[in-house]
Formats: sequence, structure tokens, C-alpha cells
Amino acid sequence: MKLIKVFILLFAFACPVYSQTVSHTTASEGKVEEHQFKHARVSVVLYHTHIGTHTQNGKEFISIPSIGFDVEYWFNPTWGIGSHNDLELINFEVKQGEHHSVERERPVLLTVDGLCKPWKGLVLLAGLGTEIEERERLFVLRGGLEYEVELKDHWDVAPAVFYDNRLHAYDTFSVGIGIGKRF
Repeated sequence: MKLIKVFILLFAFACPVYSQTVSHTTASEGKVEEHQFKHARVSVVLYHTHIGTHTQNGKEFISIPSIGFDVEYWFNPTWGIGSHNDLELINFEVKQGEHHSVERERPVLLTVDGLCKPWKGLVLLAGLGTEIEERERLFVLRGGLEYEVELKDHWDVAPAVFYDNRLHAYDTFSVGIGIGKRF
């Protein structure tokens, strides 16, 4: 619950609203160029998802390769909404104490996130979702950061960090990099 309050405060106070026309000054000519804002963005992201599990030696972290497919709609250069969807590529077991464990077979994580870009390419996101797996579905709270580095023709590269809380189960921390395109 504390994580949700932090992200609500970040969204409320860190993100001013801007217009939909973006201006760039070229260094060689000193001219101001304007281009039409692209509202839609899709990206493919490669992650490593880190999960804490208990072993005989204490708590250890397992690393799960994951792939993500993100679809975003930006209302303006500051505010957007997105669907961030991840597939964890291997089966794994998370042990929580001596008598409780959670087995997962290639779960799919689907979230709907609020997006805020408070400064340059920095994107803050927070959302809700579900992790779908053959045995059990888990409710998920997600928080994260991305930094979009613009390339040519509305392409971008975006390193990303996410923290997911699967309620009444386990938490994960994901680090990845994505390739995106705006339309």
C-alpha cells in the first residue's frame, strides 16, 4: 500500500501538462522546428526478472529471462496510458519459508499502467494487472521507470526497471532494455 501512495504522489506532483506541439532548436541553424506529436508507441523489451526465494543457505535470487510487448497511448507529451505485457520464458519455483512454495510455468503478466514523463525521456509508471498461469492467477501491483533515448524516425531505445508485487505471493524486480517506435 505504501508503494501505491508513493507513485500517486510522484504522478500528482512531478508531471506538469504540456501542449501537443514539440519544438526543437537545431544547433547549426539556430532555427526552431516543430513536428507533430506521435501519440502511439509500441516496444519489445528483453528483461531479466529477479525473484527472491528461500534456500537451505538463506535467501537467494533466481533470475528469469523474460520478453515484453508494450503498447502505449500518450494523450500529450507528459501523460499516457499503457499495456505492458511480459512472458517469463522458463518454469520456476519460489520458496517462501519451509512449508510454502509457489510453482510457476511460463506465466504471462498483463498490466495497465498510468504513464508520466516529467523530464526529457524519463517515464514513471504505475499500474495494476494480473499474472496468468495454468494453476493460479495472481493480482499484481507494478511500479517502474524507463528512459526513452530517441533515435531516427521516431524509434527509441529504452532501459527499464520494474518492481512487481504479486499480492499474497512474491515480489519481482526486473531490469531490461526495449526498442520502441512511435506512430
